[in-house]
Amino acid sequence: MVFEALECATCGGVDIHRHGQSATSKKRYICLNTNCMRKTLILDYTYQGYRPEEEQIAEMAINGSGIRDTGRVLKISPNTVIKELKKRGRH
Repeated sequence: MVFEALECATCGGVDIHRHGQSATSKKRYICLNTNCMRKTLILDYTYQGYRPEEEQIAEMAINGSGIRDTGRVLKISPNTVIKELKKRGRH
């Protein structure tokens, strides 16, 4: 049995447990930290748009990067960049 030291990408907590698997047979984990905004996470995403890069998108937009440039650098769709920026604008 191999022990993997896992850390939540959102809150940095180490209280992570297995939580089944996704529809694409990826291992799902649950963060048991009550202050964490994201409850479940997957370590190896197939589609790059699901990776937790909201902070990078916002930071690149503040620094003057365009939507297409941000998508190209982060290897995600420009539509994903637009969607994340719209979500940020509402909060």
